[in-house]
Parts: sequence; C-alpha cells; structure tokens
Amino acid sequence: MGLLLSAGSYTQFITVLIIFVVVLGVTAGVTGWLANYQRAQNANCNIEVVETVRIAANKYIQLLRVGETYKVIAVCRDTVTLLGEVPAGQLRLSDAGKGGTGFKELLMKSIRKDSGDQSE
Repeated sequence: MGLLLSAGSYTQFITVLIIFVVVLGVTAGVTGWLANYQRAQNANCNIEVVETVRIAANKYIQLLRVGETYKVIAVCRDTVTLLGEVPAGQLRLSDAGKGGTGFKELLMKSIRKDSGDQSE
C-alpha cells in the first residue's frame, strides 16, 4: 500500500514538473514575441524621449527629440506643458543608451567582479 502511494506521489511530482516547464517555455516564448513586436512598433519612430528629470512627486521635465528638433516639456499628473525648444548644439548627448548593454554582458561583468572579490 505504501509503495502505491509513493509511486503516485512521484507521478504527481513529475506531472507538476512537466506542467511547470511547459508554462515556463510558453512564458519565455510570449515574452520574446512581445519584445519583437514592440521593437517593430518603435522602429520608424520620429519621437524619442531623450532624457527625463524628476522635479517633484508626479512632476517631470522631459527632453524630447521630435524629428530633428529638441523640445522640453513639463509632465504633471493631469497636464503636459511645452516649455520651449532647445538647439541641438547646446545639448550634451551621450551614446551610452544607443547601443545598450545586453543582459549577457552585464551578467558576465558581474560574475568577473564577484570572482575577483572572492580571490582577494
């Protein structure tokens, strides 16, 4: 009798494990599909948020690139106000966000950093 209960428990565990792996796979697939969909939506975008600075709770100043011009807006809870236009020559734009650092590079950098700390 105990042997039958044990075999049933193992079968139930394996079934739950398989269901978990299938759900995990479906989740990874849907996440990848959504990422590709969002990338395609933003591919020919003429409006880009260049920088955002929080000035108070629910209040931000944003620098936008609209075509070839740069606009500064104030974003509050209920309103968006155009503050003005900034000439491109007055801006210090960094290229750090353009290429982006991938997760793999960040993970490898973190692993190297951690292994260096442990060896000391």
